[in-house]
This record gives sequence, structure tokens and C-alpha cells, in this order.
Amino acid sequence: MGTGSQRWLARSAVAAMFGAVVVLLVFAGLKTLMLLILGVGALVVSVVAAYWFLTSRGFLRWFALCVGVLTPIVVVVFLVRAHLLWVVLVTFGLLVVAALCARAALADKPSDVVVPEHPSTPPTRPFLVMNPYSGGGKVGKFGLREKAEALGAEVFVLDADNPVDVAELVRKAVDDGADLLGVAGGDGTQALVAAVAAEHGLPFLVISAGTRNHFAADLGLDLQDPSHCLDALTDGTDIYVDIGTVGGRTFVNNASFGAYAEVVQSPSYRDAKTSTALRMLPDVLTGQDGAHLIAHVAGNVIDCPQAVLVSNGPYETSDLAGLGRRPRLDLGTLGVVALSVTNTRQVIGLLRRAHQRGLTQATTSEVIVDANMPSIPVGVDGEALLMPTPVRCTVRPAALRVRVPRHRPGVARPKRTFDLVRLRQLASFRSVDLVSERKPRP
Repeated sequence: MGTGSQRWLARSAVAAMFGAVVVLLVFAGLKTLMLLILGVGALVVSVVAAYWFLTSRGFLRWFALCVGVLTPIVVVVFLVRAHLLWVVLVTFGLLVVAALCARAALADKPSDVVVPEHPSTPPTRPFLVMNPYSGGGKVGKFGLREKAEALGAEVFVLDADNPVDVAELVRKAVDDGADLLGVAGGDGTQALVAAVAAEHGLPFLVISAGTRNHFAADLGLDLQDPSHCLDALTDGTDIYVDIGTVGGRTFVNNASFGAYAEVVQSPSYRDAKTSTALRMLPDVLTGQDGAHLIAHVAGNVIDCPQAVLVSNGPYETSDLAGLGRRPRLDLGTLGVVALSVTNTRQVIGLLRRAHQRGLTQATTSEVIVDANMPSIPVGVDGEALLMPTPVRCTVRPAALRVRVPRHRPGVARPKRTFDLVRLRQLASFRSVDLVSERKPRP
């Protein structure tokens, strides 16, 4: 995007923010302060109610649920009676417009965010593993097996009634001459095959046939039609990405410790996820159940965190749960998010993200998680495992060569930081070249 377009987007953002302030002052007048207090108060009450709901049982849990549900209803009713609802909606709309324009104006250049690509030659003996149950049956729905075999790939379809050791299966395929390994399935299966591909220096093909397609999304692959990922077999390019290790096991997305890992370890979790989580979270979050963890992160010691998420590459800074995107997979670092909250005051403080106690966000090359138990549950790319303590997490920079289609629809872009100073400079009507310095006249 050219500088001229960025300038007008920045000016539109500033104009929208100014318009939001004008609407509040003109139509709300002296009630503006009241609206701000009401909004902040409602947010605080909702956060406290959510914390009580997760950490309590019985009457207090259901009382917190009622408070959380009724709070926004009460706010809306109050705004309607005060004839201020439209003012709030217009102000909110203008702020959304301002945020979108500012985000576009502050966009980084594509060269700053796209993983470098390298030329490749089509494989002669590709070997693909496909899980027909993954993603609600996408393998069958999109005819992935038939399309892959038509392109010359050997396909092994997993059978739940006859389980196999996936790692040993692909190792045998390599011994038989496979020159590309691929997976159509969940992230856990992808990690197993990726480890073998990295071990033998072979290209690795990801087919977005899982449920969340976490790794595929960060690679920019087509999530709507996984058959497009097969284009990499005939018209592909290679990118080199990092892989993480936890306790000697490879992961492509993340490894989680603490609350989430404890919950998914429960035998009842697969059949009743919500009820199992609600039953276990009060004891896990308050420290009455589970291991006492000690995390060593970038020279710091975090005592008794309730949850630790170690990711293969850092997530966007606003993503605390590993549910979003990683702008780059080739930075050679681990991303770490550790949560340690003991009361509602700290929970409210987390609204300010990394500036408050109870939250640690860092990038590092190694994380060690110890505990007061000989082994602890660990969630590795969604798989529930038990690992002996201490558990060591490391990163292997550029260890995995991924074969991707030359044309990918969803190359990940990082979330832009709201830089008010740069936005003001862009919006200025002064003739300043922000791309390069002007050379002085001779």
C-alpha cells in the first residue's frame, strides 16, 4: 500500500476518533463521564462474575452466572431509558471505523511478514497419512485420497479399529523410498509426521483436513477446501519453519501445562468437555488440585502458575490462550504465556494485559517446567500426555522444510500495534516522506 493511501487512512482514523468524541460531548453532554463510569463498571463486574463462575461451586457459581448475564441487560435498559443507547452505538461504530482505518494505515510491508520461499522440484514418491475422522470427515467429503493418488501419492488411511504407530509407519515409508511426507488430519498427527520429516530432511506437506487447522492456518493454507493443499505436489514451493520440542517430543503448535492440561487428562473430557471443565476448574485454579508448577522462563522463575502455554513461535501479543495466529513461524524462538491469578483484583488487572501482575509474556529459546510431582500432564498439540519432571521445552530453528502451494490464500499477517505517534505523523498534512529520507540538494 502506497504512502498516499496510508495517509488518507490515518486521517480517516483520526477523523473517526474525533467524531466519536464530538458525538459524546454534544449529545451526552454532562452524562459523558457517567457513560464512561457505567462502561468500565459493567466490564469489571462481568470479569469478576466470570472469575467467580470458573473458581466456585454451588450457589456462588450460579449467582455469578446470573450477575454476568444480567449486567449487560441492565446497562442496555438504562441507556434506553436515558435515551442514550443510540449515542453509545454511534460512538462505538465510529471507534470501530477508527480502529480499522488505523490498522490498515499502520500495516507493515509484505516483505516484513512473509516467510521466505525457496524453489522446489515435484516429489517422485510422496507418502501421505490421512485420518478419515478428522475435521468431521473432510478426507471423504473433499475426495482427498482419490485426488492425492491421481497425483501419484501413496496414501495410508488410518483406521480407528486398527491403530498404528504413525511415526513408525512413516519411517518405514522413508526406508522404502518416500521423498515427501504429508498429513491430512489433526495437529497431533501432523507433529508426529513432521518430526520424522525433519529427522530425514524431507519436505513436509500439510493438508488442512483437521478441525481447527491451527498449523495450516499459520502457513496460510486454504482452510475452506483442503484439496487445494495438494497443489503443492505439482506446483509447490518450500518454506523453512521452526519446530518445538517438549520432553523430547516434537510439537508444531504448542505445549500446555496447568489447568488446561489437567482438564484434558481426565477420562471424561472427550465425552463431556464442558461439564468436565466446570467440575475440575475450581480446584485447579485455586490450587487445591493438580501439581505445584515452577516455570523457568528467560532467567525468571514463575512460582505456581495456573497455566503455562509454550508455543512454537510467539502468538500475537493480545492472544493469551493460543487461539489466534502466529505471524511468523521462522523466528527461532518459543512464545510463552504464563497465568498466575489468585483473586479478582488480579483478574481485573489482566484487562491491561502484560502490564499487570499475574501475567507473563515472553519469547525465549528454552523453558523448563518443574513440579512437586514426578510426572505432570502436558497437552501437546491437543494430545493429553504424562511427562516426567522437569519438562524441558526447546526450539529447533528452521528444522522443518514445509512444501506449500505456490498460491496460498491466507498468509498470516501480524496484528498491528496501535502506534499513536506514527498514526499522527501519517495523518499530518505536512509534506514528509515517511518511506525514505530526502537527499539534500547539492
